[in-house]
Amino acid sequence: MSDKVTIIGIAGGTGSGKTTVVKKVAAALPPHQVAVVPLDSYYNDTTEMTEEERRAINFDHPDAFDWKLLTKQVNDLRNGIAIEQPTYSYLICNRLPETIHVEPKPVIIIEGIMTLLNKKLRDIMDLKIFVDCDSDERLIRNIERDIVERGRTVSMVVDRYLEVLKPMHEQFIEPTKRFADLIIPQGGQNEKGIGIICKYIEGLEANIERK
Repeated sequence: MSDKVTIIGIAGGTGSGKTTVVKKVAAALPPHQVAVVPLDSYYNDTTEMTEEERRAINFDHPDAFDWKLLTKQVNDLRNGIAIEQPTYSYLICNRLPETIHVEPKPVIIIEGIMTLLNKKLRDIMDLKIFVDCDSDERLIRNIERDIVERGRTVSMVVDRYLEVLKPMHEQFIEPTKRFADLIIPQGGQNEKGIGIICKYIEGLEANIERK
């Protein structure tokens, strides 16, 4: 592991507040210091599928993600190589032709519901974080987000939560909590937890400067 690059994984259920945690951590640190790699950008390329097949994808199952590409690109960043990060559209259920150019930074944050699930990815992390949140709060946030961003009705969101999100969370996401070095309750509202993460990163940079 390079002592110049720190890999931090931040996981948690959908609507737990992990994206807010990442944004607050990134905002509290110098802009040159952090690159964020969202798991949501690494859904599988579905170009070869029909529209009907795409609509049937379970986006809350591990098989929906391109773990090989994600691990390769995180390793590239870790080794000082810039990447072209894929972009994904929930509206068409496929990757977009555009990519995002990401330069290597001293701190790489991988963020997503199953960030701690994949062992190869987990093994290259220096700090593993699980953002915890009550299930009813996650449901409310999902309703608010999906109505605004994805054009769904309340009943559609609730049905999806009961049929897909809840069982997938219990089967694949919640068990990864045991791999976490740090559990942050109350998501983005936990200012002390976010402060601990920032202090950890600042301490790493101070150690590098001393070397």
